Amino acid sequence: MPFALLLALAAIAGATVLTYSYDREANIWARLCAGVCLGFSALGLVGFVLASALGMGPAALALAGVVCASPLLLLARADWRQRVGSDLREGVRAVTSPGREREGAALGTFVFYAVAALLFWLVYARAMYQTPEGIFTGVDTNIGDMPFHLAVVTGFVYGENFPPQHPEFAGAGLTYPFVVDFVAAMFVRAGASLEGALFWQSYATIMAVVGLLHRWALKLTRERLAALAVPALVLLSGGLGWVVFLREAASGGQGVFALLGELPHDYTRAYPGFEWGNAVTALFVTQRSILLGVGVALVAWTLWWQASEKSGVRSRESEGGGEKDASAQHESRRVGKKKVKGKGRAALAASARSVVEDEEAAADNSPAFILQPFALRQMIAAGVVAGLLPLVHAHSFVVMMLMGACMALAQGAAVFFSKTEEVDEVPLWMKVWAVWRPWLLFAAVATVLALPQMFYATRDSAVRAGQFFGWEFGWAHGQTNVVWFWLKNTAVFIPLLVVALAWRGAGVSKRLLFFYLPFLLCFVVPNVYRFAPWVWDNIKILLYWWVASAPLVALVLARLWRRGGAWRAAGVVLLLMQTAAGGLDVWRAASGAVERRSFDRDGVAFAEVIKQQTGPRSLILHAPTYNDPVYLAGRRTFLGYPGHVWSHGIDYGPRESELKRIYAGAADAPLLIERAGIEYVVVGPLEREEMRQRGLSVNDSFFARYRKVGEAGAYRLYKTKP
Repeated sequence: MPFALLLALAAIAGATVLTYSYDREANIWARLCAGVCLGFSALGLVGFVLASALGMGPAALALAGVVCASPLLLLARADWRQRVGSDLREGVRAVTSPGREREGAALGTFVFYAVAALLFWLVYARAMYQTPEGIFTGVDTNIGDMPFHLAVVTGFVYGENFPPQHPEFAGAGLTYPFVVDFVAAMFVRAGASLEGALFWQSYATIMAVVGLLHRWALKLTRERLAALAVPALVLLSGGLGWVVFLREAASGGQGVFALLGELPHDYTRAYPGFEWGNAVTALFVTQRSILLGVGVALVAWTLWWQASEKSGVRSRESEGGGEKDASAQHESRRVGKKKVKGKGRAALAASARSVVEDEEAAADNSPAFILQPFALRQMIAAGVVAGLLPLVHAHSFVVMMLMGACMALAQGAAVFFSKTEEVDEVPLWMKVWAVWRPWLLFAAVATVLALPQMFYATRDSAVRAGQFFGWEFGWAHGQTNVVWFWLKNTAVFIPLLVVALAWRGAGVSKRLLFFYLPFLLCFVVPNVYRFAPWVWDNIKILLYWWVASAPLVALVLARLWRRGGAWRAAGVVLLLMQTAAGGLDVWRAASGAVERRSFDRDGVAFAEVIKQQTGPRSLILHAPTYNDPVYLAGRRTFLGYPGHVWSHGIDYGPRESELKRIYAGAADAPLLIERAGIEYVVVGPLEREEMRQRGLSVNDSFFARYRKVGEAGAYRLYKTKP
């Protein structure tokens, strides 16, 4: 365990220090949040390359840790040490200051993070946990996904799965983004338990995402209240499922509080017509890659925004306002560092802040910034960050590149169609090139890093690309009217978004509007076109529309709060209406209301038998189900759960037919076993149940011809070769 902890700390510390090379504004906690996501991503990519070459032993793990920690060498410079040390002291002081010394806003932020830390600790402590009775999950939607991710992790740890094959379809390359599971495998190999590795990795990442959402929203909105609302809107996402909850509380006679103690089901995907699952329980816990992908994407988006801010500063300075702005900021900082006594200094500080805010608001509401090149340093850094994504989360990479392309095209079009009263001798093509150059650098850097990953991910692929694409209107609306479907699934989110775009008092600046508009495609396109065999998986793109829209919705709520009186009450009610269903689902997971067993005690014991009796690369035939003990052993599987295999675009039909013939003991079963290279066969309760559901039975007399090499409870392992 100490080695695993050192490995994690090395990656996080290295990436945190590296943020000082491209971000001069963040506090230490924001840097740490970025360090968690970027550090885990880099550790997974570097570690995978080294483990592929050297084997997944101590040497590869240690070398990966050294490479990822190498930015710490920058602390050899006195100026870097001074900046980091100052930020650390300030960060610690912000957390440890007694409550009575805090301002109201700071105290609210502290309470917000304390509640989030406790809530997500409880959620992830139950995402996967082990008792003497087996391995369980406390999240309903994780019952099938957890064994898949365990199979990927154990394949790296125990199965020498290099180059990685699909854990449920041997021989097919693993196209599923596996970096997040590979990092967990590194921790297990370094001495952590499987349960501990998954918990600490996921918990650190979800808290980092909370911090990154908060900082990103604060920069976009410059509203402290709105910035705190954004993580709640994203992580407690849901629709009108709370209406179902209230109806159940009333009709059951239990009352609201009694029902809260024993919630019978989720409320974001509870009934037909409810498909927008809560981001935490339906996505971040179950599909582990998307959590890390969102974190990395937020780092890049923040860099985009910072690059546009630099553009705005240059625009103001070129108009003669830069000196005034800089002077006002300096005065504001100077006054803020002292204890203000008397009305004079208070007025001076307020005046300085007013000047800064007026200048920033003027820049935000002027299209001038669109016509200026974005800052190169931030754009190059964003390209490096985006280049990490293909093996971290492919959907995030695609969204990142498409949104960047849309913004670049919009910026180029703005320059092309702009009119100026001055005689300008600069050719139009030079102006367009000036604003496109940062975007081209971003795309070039991201592509150089991404192409090797994309090539590697698609080698030996058994994916049928045609299964992934097709026209399908209305996402997963089924028979429900599509307008009512979206209102039911998103509650007041879309109406509030419309208000934000239409109401000038909402505070949505032109710069924010320019930044946001491309993300509308993340809603429109998945509503007319399918990007996966299972159309519900379009939510991996739709989620980015939700994340990008949340700051605009939060601005409306914050403005209602600041109006006071009935408007404030309306803002609170709207926030509760929007987060109640998602909050119920998250609370259900955190409270321990759910207990779903994926592997029983005999299954866990049988996995140990498999590890002892079979070689790491052995091919095993077992039940085509989501929770066979073979997944805990990391061995190659002839055919796993068809639902997973189909959703990954693989044609499993021929193998399923052969599997049924083998277990039924058909005449050609020995030939099928030999031709497929199957070395071991599992016969147990899962195999018998799966065959029964297919109208067949396991032919025990057929398997009697093979040597039994291990057993645990009702599970038997047969070796098919001498």
